[in-house]
Amino acid sequence: MAAINRDPRTAPHGTRNDALLAVAAAIVAVCMALSTDDGRRPDALGWTLLIAAHVPLVWRRRRPLLVLAAVIALVVPYHALDNNHGAPIPASFIALYTVTVTQRPLRTVLVGAAGLGISLTVMLTVGEDKQAVDLLRIYGWVLAVLFVGIDIRYYRQYVAAIVERAERAERTREEEARRRVAEERLRIARDLHDLLAHSITLIGVQTSVAAHVLSADPERLDRETIAKALDDIAETCRTARGEVRTTLDVLREQGAAGEARGPLPGLDGVPDLVETARLAGARVESEVRVRQAPPAVGAAAYRIVQEALTNVVRHAGPEPAVRVELYEEQGALRVSVTDDGPCPAPPAAHSPGYGLVGMRERARSVGGTLDAGPRDEGGFEVSAVLPVGSDREAAR
Repeated sequence: MAAINRDPRTAPHGTRNDALLAVAAAIVAVCMALSTDDGRRPDALGWTLLIAAHVPLVWRRRRPLLVLAAVIALVVPYHALDNNHGAPIPASFIALYTVTVTQRPLRTVLVGAAGLGISLTVMLTVGEDKQAVDLLRIYGWVLAVLFVGIDIRYYRQYVAAIVERAERAERTREEEARRRVAEERLRIARDLHDLLAHSITLIGVQTSVAAHVLSADPERLDRETIAKALDDIAETCRTARGEVRTTLDVLREQGAAGEARGPLPGLDGVPDLVETARLAGARVESEVRVRQAPPAVGAAAYRIVQEALTNVVRHAGPEPAVRVELYEEQGALRVSVTDDGPCPAPPAAHSPGYGLVGMRERARSVGGTLDAGPRDEGGFEVSAVLPVGSDREAAR
């Protein structure tokens, strides 16, 4: 089955194997020629033609048509000399079979018809009518070789198509695996950006508060305010450390365990974000009118609110007034974070940095949209629409 399935033109050690096949066919031909009566045994020229007809078989894989033509050119005069007609049959069938399995079926049929015409012409020319009839009977075996070769050719094409589909499916699986790895890396990068930007910003603000208390009036040191600021810093560090550990656990896991990402942040974490922003000095009003949302949508909303509050604390000036709204309308979760501080947000907040790009990618990952920009009455606004349920599938 391995020999049948393998294309003879790409088989290893093809020339060596063909040389051994030619020697074996020549030995069989010599035995068949010697087994006949003395009147039909080849003479010196017949032996030369018979042996020479097996030499081209060494190159049958490279030039099958030329090899068949060479074999016919040597066998025709051999038959014309009325030598043993069965001796060159193995070499002829081998050459014909090679042409059949390597060439198109139409070309194979034409070659077989040409071979039959040449053989009949030779036999009728030498006046052997009875042998011409016997040749027609023997040529049934030739037709059998032709059809077997064509069938094997189609079978090899079928096997090659199956192998190619399997390889294509394997490539598709590898591409899908690479795509998932890329998406996972992007998710981890977004999580780390949101987490570190939020935590470091809050730590910076809280540290500034402690430094201001220390330098404002060293004689009347407000130890309680300093202690509270340091406690807030410690709590922010603990929270950030836990989230970083949860995120990086994905990179340490392998195989099926790598799918366990831990619980995603969701809408239930929004009050903690609001409270953290209040500790950083922002005056935050929140209104959450959403009972539940899909995990991916809830995680996207959480990260959008987190990044928006981080930008407010960083750019909206001292003690900004912020309003956070989350509500469901027309099958979509709507997120709005606005600040109406005493002065507009600085231009740096308007530039499309990684924060705004990350928020837009978060919204796009669940089939939603996000708009961010300065308000006419001052301040900055971030609004997102995140489809849920059937609307989310339609958006995709």
